[in-house]
Amino acid sequence: MNFFERQRQVRRTSTRLVVLFLLAVIGIVLSVDLVVLLITQAMEVSGMEALMFVALATLVTLLIITLSSLIKTAILRRGGGGHVARSLGAVPVPPNTTDPQLRRLRNVVEEIAIASGVPVPELYVLEDEPAINAFAAGWSPADAAVAVTRGALDRLNRDELQGVIAHEFSHIVNGDMRLNIRLMGLLFGILVLSIVGRVLVRIRGQRNPLPLVGLALIVVGAAGLYTGRLIKAAVSRQREYLADASAVQFTRQTAGLVGALKKIAALPDGSQLDNGRAEDVSHMLFGSGRRISRLFATHPPLLKRIQVLDPTVSAEELEQLEQRWWVMPPDGLEEDQAMGLVEGRPAGPAPRLPEPAAVMAAAPAAVVDTVGTVAEPAHHQAQAILQHLPPELAAKAHDPAMVVPLVFGLLLSSQPGVRANQHAVLVARHGQALADAAWHEGDALAGLHPLLRLPLAQVAFPALRQRPHPEQNEIVRSVHRLITADGRLSVSEYCLSRLMHQSLYEANHHQSQWGRRLTTLAAVRPAALTLLACLAQAGHTDATTAAQAFQVGATRLFGGTPPPYQPPAEGVTALEQVWPDLDGLVPEDKERLVQALVEVVSYADGVTVPEAEMLRLVCAMLHCPLPPLTELAGAERPR
Repeated sequence: MNFFERQRQVRRTSTRLVVLFLLAVIGIVLSVDLVVLLITQAMEVSGMEALMFVALATLVTLLIITLSSLIKTAILRRGGGGHVARSLGAVPVPPNTTDPQLRRLRNVVEEIAIASGVPVPELYVLEDEPAINAFAAGWSPADAAVAVTRGALDRLNRDELQGVIAHEFSHIVNGDMRLNIRLMGLLFGILVLSIVGRVLVRIRGQRNPLPLVGLALIVVGAAGLYTGRLIKAAVSRQREYLADASAVQFTRQTAGLVGALKKIAALPDGSQLDNGRAEDVSHMLFGSGRRISRLFATHPPLLKRIQVLDPTVSAEELEQLEQRWWVMPPDGLEEDQAMGLVEGRPAGPAPRLPEPAAVMAAAPAAVVDTVGTVAEPAHHQAQAILQHLPPELAAKAHDPAMVVPLVFGLLLSSQPGVRANQHAVLVARHGQALADAAWHEGDALAGLHPLLRLPLAQVAFPALRQRPHPEQNEIVRSVHRLITADGRLSVSEYCLSRLMHQSLYEANHHQSQWGRRLTTLAAVRPAALTLLACLAQAGHTDATTAAQAFQVGATRLFGGTPPPYQPPAEGVTALEQVWPDLDGLVPEDKERLVQALVEVVSYADGVTVPEAEMLRLVCAMLHCPLPPLTELAGAERPR
């Protein structure tokens, strides 16, 4: 199952969730109506008045559930993943932490984010939780947060922590987080009935039926709570198996994830959270957050999860581990040291990055299969990228006080005229000092390896999100002005700027700039052809080769006789008009579009590192996270 098939599955699951919720609401409304009807009969109310009371009860019940669900969902969306983490008492990981466990956590998260092509999420720790658990929350990858318990940091070695984090990243990439927040909002609407019932029970008065109605709401609300648990269980269990399988894809080894699950099964604290709000997020957790009957369990049995990954593990083995760890609990950092790891990374020099002119193979079907996953070469390359990032740049990327000039420096054009216009924009909007600092950072970044530019932006993203919201909005507007300062930007420069703009906007507003709408290739043909033409022009200096590349891509996308190759006169800024249409493509059409993009970029002579990064940026704009392309198909060639 590739990324696009998983997207279709998430849409089907979302539809099923809505249907289950509607059925639950219908059952609740009918129950309340029955109680009201019985009360009116006991009070000898006339038939017409009784019907009016029933209609009123129906309306009030629907309003309570609907408004409560909408308000709760809006609050969760507005706060992003960080709001969910903070509501459970989680604290953010400091940008310059010296805690070796937190540094290891940040290394693992950044590594998987870079390898999978998504923004680095905010990091939180549940300090008072000795159990092993974690969750990812947010409306989109741009406003995601990952929280882990202190027990996970204490007990898990690097491979095991990596397996847990990869599991959570699968929820981020596959769109499960949005479904989780929608589920929290819908179930809160049902829960509110019990709260309203408790209020009505306290109302006193002669021949006052409200306490009886309140008692009925408490009973119905309790039944609704159990119904909600059944819905969570129905929606969540299968997704946990899928997330485990995706985590194995991300890390390319089952031992880490199996080891984490074994420790949950054999340690006394397991994955149980000592938190009053564990029920709210039970369907989002890596392991079950509380003990509950199998009927309402949001996670499959631990032994079954383990045996799906490693059939050789038995219940007897878990019992033996339980006895051993009761005497001497495992220590994750000690296990890392035994494996020869320093701060969670292998000792020794960093692996060499490919030369920018090296050629890579890029078969369209193979590239599509890597979207939203992490193959082993991409994972190793992400480790190399992090090790090759200059320490002074990495420090600035992690520091909220220094990250803004660094990001603006990343977005400055290599063309002197364009860059001068961009500097003038920054002077006008942010002052001379910041504009000069960004110019200085641009000079320092000029010789940066092409494979390091997008990862540096990904690493810098959490620090940007820590800036005050008004400043973030101003940064978003400034990035847009940098994009449009001159139409002679390269596609890579434009896309990196546009991606930063999009990510900051989604992090602030918790929705896409152009909303969520579904469309088909037939309906957005001009936008798709414009994108293909821009990539053909950027990837091939020879006009004849560019035209041939465009025609190959257009034929794959639409079939028949391809239209004439006409690169837009305004250059890459023509892409400003295509994103709203193309990002809304249904999954099967978006899959075909990505294949066509690969055809265009790789036509005739393979893909260089800069071209591969350009392809990754374009795919990121389409919310199709593409890992680094790593398989070399030949030696260096002149460009």
